[in-house]
Amino acid sequence: MNRPLLAATLLATFTALLHTFVGTPEIEGPLLQSGLPSEVSLLLLACWHLVTAALVISALALGLALRPTAAWARATVRLVSYLWLSFGTVFVLVDLIYVGPAMLLRLPQWVLLLPVGALGLWGARVDRRKQIDAGAGAAFA
Repeated sequence: MNRPLLAATLLATFTALLHTFVGTPEIEGPLLQSGLPSEVSLLLLACWHLVTAALVISALALGLALRPTAAWARATVRLVSYLWLSFGTVFVLVDLIYVGPAMLLRLPQWVLLLPVGALGLWGARVDRRKQIDAGAGAAFA
């Protein structure tokens, strides 16, 4: 069992659920009642739900990559991992550029996003090493 990839899958699933069921009610009401023009508030709400879709689909992709027969798994895991790392990096940069280090604790989404990406890349390396070891074993058999 690829434990780093399993950890990435579980953390990604938790993050997607948290975003969907805790974050949506927290964001949707205030956003729609903000007094922003309808086009702007609906655009931001649509962006929120685009992120929801990305989180859910990538969590599913990581979970599917746990299957040992998934030939596409390593490339998919790397792609999803880079996506999560870039999401986390965006939060860190926005926090630091627009407010400063204090905002890192007020917008802590990066705390879940960056570890999923790192665990996913670690899991992709573990799978690669297993393939290399299996190939070496077959060569000496």
